[in-house]
Amino acid sequence: MSAQHPTRRNILKTAGGLSAALALGSAGVLASASAAAAVGDGFGLRIVERGEADARMWYYRFQTSAIGWNPAVNVLLPDDYHWSGRRYPVVYLLHGGGTDQDFITFDRERIREWTAGKPIIVVMPDGGHAGWYSNPVSSNVGPRNWETFHIDQLIPWIDANFRTYAEYDGRAVSGFSMGGFGALKYAAKYWGHFASVSAHSGPASLRRDNGLVVHWANASSGVLDLNGGTVYGAPFWDEARVSADNPVQRIESYRNKRVFLVAGTSPDPINWFDTANETQVLAGQREFRSLLGNAGIPHEWHELPGGHFVRHDMLVRDIDGIIGRLRKA
Repeated sequence: MSAQHPTRRNILKTAGGLSAALALGSAGVLASASAAAAVGDGFGLRIVERGEADARMWYYRFQTSAIGWNPAVNVLLPDDYHWSGRRYPVVYLLHGGGTDQDFITFDRERIREWTAGKPIIVVMPDGGHAGWYSNPVSSNVGPRNWETFHIDQLIPWIDANFRTYAEYDGRAVSGFSMGGFGALKYAAKYWGHFASVSAHSGPASLRRDNGLVVHWANASSGVLDLNGGTVYGAPFWDEARVSADNPVQRIESYRNKRVFLVAGTSPDPINWFDTANETQVLAGQREFRSLLGNAGIPHEWHELPGGHFVRHDMLVRDIDGIIGRLRKA
């Protein structure tokens, strides 16, 4: 299945294009096009590209002062969204780091198949190649305030433009790798936003092993996103910011939430990236789980063979668990 790419041959750019689609469309397309026309700017986001031709996967690219380039989002709608009239819970699904990771990542991983027939909206935003779901301490390329973009702009924009439950029991956040860290971070820092949080091979401890994850966040962001700037500051960290973002230092913030954790136990020994990533993920998640357990906070965890990759069966299980926890459509 093809991804929603930034350049769309069939984007409805004009009123004439929309009229043509309405004239040719079925009842489902009619409803889709009418609803698409209602999606507009707001909360600091100005739509500069859109793709609403697919019945389920809608695409938007924004101009925003929070980010120095135009970030995008895929919004995956339930099969019956256009005619049901219902409101739906939402999961924000955050991608990992790397030059090949962006808002299309989970479409490449067949998210449409996993969610077919399921009553949930899936929102998949850009997070930068190494944005770490943060507002960086320093940047040499202009604003890269991903935390502001996601929390202050995108969430209220989604609630204003789609039939969601704009409340705690209506939202979940999940992610892979860097996105798993982002999910844990957002769920703790913005406690009232998300009733469920999931980390698939996502780091849960920033300071262990002399702050290896913080060093990696600084190094990767400096090279891939910030042209020498850093997420947490170098050579000296912004200690208050690290503490605010560190899941193992925010244990009480996970109380009364659904918590879902996945880590690999056997990374590829000849792949240094796989080994370095998942070894640290596993150790950090074990530390995090121990603290959750000591605090009497329920959580679901899975340690599975393999290393640092998206486990489709675990994502399907996660989505089903999210639907079970959130307010029903």
